[in-house]
Amino acid sequence: MQRGVSVTKAKMIEVVASMARGPVFLAGEVLECLITFTNPMSHLSTSASSEMLAWASAQIHCQFHASESRVALPSQGTKQDVQAESDTVLIPSRGERGQCMLDTPPKILFCDLRLDPGESKTYSYSELVPTDGPPSFRGQAVKYVYKLTIGCQRVNSPIKLLRVPFRVLVLHGMPEPPFPQDEEVAPLNPFLEEEEGGRRDTRTLERALDMLMITTSRRYPHLFNITNMRGKVAKFCIFKTVYRLGEDIIGTFTFSEGDIPCLQYSVSLQSEEEVHEQYQRRPGQAVSVTGHGRHLESCLHTASSHFSLPIPLNVTPGFSTDIVTLRWRLHFEFVTAREPVELPTVLQNQSEVTVWTGAEQVDVDTFSWDLPIKVLPTNPALASYVSQFTGTNSINI
Repeated sequence: MQRGVSVTKAKMIEVVASMARGPVFLAGEVLECLITFTNPMSHLSTSASSEMLAWASAQIHCQFHASESRVALPSQGTKQDVQAESDTVLIPSRGERGQCMLDTPPKILFCDLRLDPGESKTYSYSELVPTDGPPSFRGQAVKYVYKLTIGCQRVNSPIKLLRVPFRVLVLHGMPEPPFPQDEEVAPLNPFLEEEEGGRRDTRTLERALDMLMITTSRRYPHLFNITNMRGKVAKFCIFKTVYRLGEDIIGTFTFSEGDIPCLQYSVSLQSEEEVHEQYQRRPGQAVSVTGHGRHLESCLHTASSHFSLPIPLNVTPGFSTDIVTLRWRLHFEFVTAREPVELPTVLQNQSEVTVWTGAEQVDVDTFSWDLPIKVLPTNPALASYVSQFTGTNSINI
């Protein structure tokens, strides 16, 4: 005979956080997130009851982690895990790897929330993404990771944390856009402060994007003579050296102006991550180079050639902090012949098809060249399409 077993359903509240516009933001832009608290129990259930939350808050923080094999931090900065002694104290980076290097003041969403069975309540959180922090970056030496952390607590229970990772792009070295003259002399209306503040934030973002477009749209030919110890190989032309994420880098070679036959060339888009000398684990530590695309082409007897390399939307633009600097470059490699290579001869009245076979062995030289370029951010809405983050996360408490 089986005994009856009574099942008591655990109390639960579903918390869902969603960044409606996407998970990528420019530093200085307003991040907005909708946070919904739901009592999932049906009001028809016999065990249904109201659920209570003591409070909830939200804040942004940036987590920093350094590779022990590449970065030597000062002794006061070597903490690896941030742990609170009490789980009733709100620390947004509790349990995270590395150090919390930046955080915003917490904003209280509510106190003493009561949810009846089937009831939901949504709260809006908005905060300015700090402008004094680094961009999101996952390199070989350091990592900078941004998260929005929502802390919730039931009465006499530990704090539960919901984290929503997002990406931050920083416009370094961009000039401050001037305010129009009518804004400078316009009187302030305290009754329209919130509305005008929102418009001002929108205008600031629009001006930053306009300045970004202007900076990366300037085009004029940059000409370079490619030479080695034996003479001139080609002329190279590129129309700009400042790009946005997602743009194509286009360049052309003119080999007909060269004296040395070029058999093959390659162009690679590379980033250089350099740890500053005072933080290097070893003296003379090498720069970490990462490839993000490569074009390879055989070009013997070619008068001209061109290449197109796209800049991925998910890479980090160039930046510099106290510890590390990230730069971008085009890395060229050339294979040239030491002796002239004769063109195949075709008779003028020849009617049959002929096949030209290249030389079985050619003495060659190889050399390389690096061209520094600048990579800047792009519109965050565009970068959101390829982001590894969804801008949404949930937890049951």
